[in-house]
Amino acid sequence: MADLVVAAEDLAGAVPLEGGNMDRLSATFLSIAEQQAVTAAVQEAEKQTSGEIVPMVVSASHHYPLAAATGATLISLPLALLLTSTFGTALWLGTQNMYLFLTFFALLYFPARWLVNRFPTLKRLFLSVRDVDEEVEEAAITTFYGEGLYKTREQNGILIFISVLEQKVWILGDCGVNDRIDPGTWQEIIEKLTAGIHSGERGPALCRAVSAVGEILRHHFPIRADDHNELHNIIIK
Repeated sequence: MADLVVAAEDLAGAVPLEGGNMDRLSATFLSIAEQQAVTAAVQEAEKQTSGEIVPMVVSASHHYPLAAATGATLISLPLALLLTSTFGTALWLGTQNMYLFLTFFALLYFPARWLVNRFPTLKRLFLSVRDVDEEVEEAAITTFYGEGLYKTREQNGILIFISVLEQKVWILGDCGVNDRIDPGTWQEIIEKLTAGIHSGERGPALCRAVSAVGEILRHHFPIRADDHNELHNIIIK
């Protein structure tokens, strides 16, 4: 982490969690045409620099099992109490019958947990801010190393990381970038990117961010005669 330059920004609800499907958040963030446009922007930027730019969109940075358990408990508990009171009276078992309560709670808990895991809008209600910050940071850094951005010849890989469930955007640059470019430069780019996403221009905003990153890298890491594309142009997970 000490060798990476980092800029981060919160999208603050800018991206509707469309379709109600946790697994499809990244797929619906950009249309196929927008994904192709981002790929083209990366290819165009990398024609002028030896640097490597990798935009990545993930549905979520973590599964958040605690959020699912918390949500399921908070949904099931009042319903189980209500049903215990209702059926306890009807069956002459008492409104505070513990066995009846536990039965209803067990029957409700697992369907409720499935609902929280299934629907991202619901799951977001139970996410801890601290957990989100930690998990997105860990996911971004893990991705940087896992996708090999640290292996570039001049240590000039740049990751633009978007985590949809958590509504977070990160830019990470390798140590070669950190040595030559003011970290505040990346914060300016990420703020413009998030502003574009807020205005509904996800694809164009990401293309502009890629182009801006490419322009900066071009000045500090011009293209080499023997340069070749070392990494993915876009990753959707």
